[in-house]
Amino acid sequence: MKKLIVSCFVIGITFNANAQNYWKKNAGKTAKVFLTNSKTNEKMVEKGTVKFEKFGQPKETDACIFVDPDFKYQKLIGIGGAITDASAETFYKMPKEKQKEILEAYYGKSGLGYTVVRTNMNSCDFSSDSYTYIQDNDVALKTFNVAHDEKYKIPMIKEAQKAIGKDFTFYFSPWSPPAWMKSNKSLYKGGRLENQYYQTWADYYIKFIKEYEKRGINIWGLTVQNEPMATQSWESCIYTAEEEGDFLKNNLGPTLWKNGYKDKKVMIWDHNRDLIYQRATTTLGDPETAKFASGIGYHWYETWNNKTQLFDNLAETQRAFPDKFLAFTEGCKEQFDLSKIYDVKLGELYGRNMINDFNKGTALWTDWNVLLDETGGPNHVGNYCFAPIIADTKTGEVHYTYEYYYVGHVSKFIKPNARRIGSSSNRVALTSTSFMNENGQLVTVIMNDTDNDIDANLWIEGRATKLAAPAHSIQTVIL
Repeated sequence: MKKLIVSCFVIGITFNANAQNYWKKNAGKTAKVFLTNSKTNEKMVEKGTVKFEKFGQPKETDACIFVDPDFKYQKLIGIGGAITDASAETFYKMPKEKQKEILEAYYGKSGLGYTVVRTNMNSCDFSSDSYTYIQDNDVALKTFNVAHDEKYKIPMIKEAQKAIGKDFTFYFSPWSPPAWMKSNKSLYKGGRLENQYYQTWADYYIKFIKEYEKRGINIWGLTVQNEPMATQSWESCIYTAEEEGDFLKNNLGPTLWKNGYKDKKVMIWDHNRDLIYQRATTTLGDPETAKFASGIGYHWYETWNNKTQLFDNLAETQRAFPDKFLAFTEGCKEQFDLSKIYDVKLGELYGRNMINDFNKGTALWTDWNVLLDETGGPNHVGNYCFAPIIADTKTGEVHYTYEYYYVGHVSKFIKPNARRIGSSSNRVALTSTSFMNENGQLVTVIMNDTDNDIDANLWIEGRATKLAAPAHSIQTVIL
């Protein structure tokens, strides 16, 4: 009989009953505003400063974003994107000066402030070919080597690591074990890991960690399996919640600990929000399994209607497991179309998801490919997608989509270890989140994805400033 772990509180809430506390320290302070406005083609433009004035009880006719720094929630681990084979291959096809530009755009001081990198262990759909790191039927893993990754992926990851510095947060995910370990004898179309190879596969993770760390790339964490409920035409492997739990409890977890890797952050699930609560309560319901897991990963592909995604499932999962962090591990706009790379809806997809994910308790947020080429690839199965930066390998041109700027309104200004603070909106048209950085900066992000301009008050403990929220815009206010 498994023991179900239940909790009725949200992790990290504190409340200071002394009202007006924030303004005792910050009265008279002005806030900077940065705006991306699709109508005027402004992108992360600094718009000057705004001042907060006394503002009592708002009326129902007043559009407001309410922020209360006395309420503190989860701590941000970091924000970033995946350096896949596709991203790295595209990167090294670009001229040297463009490579420097792209690195700066994501990881440099003038860039988006990315600190998180995810990569694939063995091939995935965003690889030009399918590969593993060992020869067939090598149960002892004597032939294990990562030479494949040394051409493109490892060099780009090391460039990112160098640019990021001390906040570098790197984790990996497998799409499929080697074909001979699986029930369907294929890297593709699901299949399951055969029982007799559970320990061999656990040892494989250790080999991967050791080879990357031997090359100076410190591994912060890993997910057990990418999309364990997806039977794809590309690399994939199926685990039920019970199977994932058994593998983690009996093989992967103990093997990590035995090899001195107890500090590695293991994330379960790594699939969509739709089943996250069922997977967490089933897999982590056993305390002997739960002790090996640090977080619960998820993607955003649960519905094609991106305005009605299942964000409440995140909050319910966080309430049930306040000692585990929520990690958005992958998302992108699928069905690439080069003619639409400057569509603001790409950015709004990201803004809507990021803001709601953070408001429901997410601590780590990772985009999919950081870079793709003019085809939305390379991709060995034709599953082409958008990325925040599209690099035209034929012309050498670098295209910055609205995805890039909308992510930047969060990642550039909200730093690792920032704490999310209490905030709410009284208008459906205005979506927002607020964080406080370690240095005391209060950062609020506000998005308006409607066709109407809105004047809104940013209200903080009895004071407010009037902001313009243009149609199809996002802005960051730093106080």
